[in-house]
Amino acid sequence: MEIRSPDQVALARRTVQEWATTLAFGSLERTKFVTAASEIARNTLVHGLGGTMTISELDAEGRIGLQLVFQDEGPGIADIERALTDGFSTAKSMGLGLGGTRRLVNEFNIESAPGHGCRVSLVQWKRR
Repeated sequence: MEIRSPDQVALARRTVQEWATTLAFGSLERTKFVTAASEIARNTLVHGLGGTMTISELDAEGRIGLQLVFQDEGPGIADIERALTDGFSTAKSMGLGLGGTRRLVNEFNIESAPGHGCRVSLVQWKRR
């Protein structure tokens, strides 16, 4: 799904909500995952100058989950460790940030280099 406007960020958030609801995620895990998705979708638009989100259902030996992959071709992140630090913001915002987002999900991965965009993967597993 494309993320090139605020309306598409909202659509991404609703899509994640619908998938998590369909898979019967608990209320807390669904809320945390949708919040994380919203933050990264917004980052994809604002910092990555637009990109995409791919959503996939996971099944690992009966363990059900959702994976989101956000990809952009923006300027990239020069210092990922610094960007993951609480309170770090290049947009002068009080948003959740990458560090806060990482704590909301079961699995978080980020790949980036200056001039080569950014790829963020989020995974949330359904509680048994």
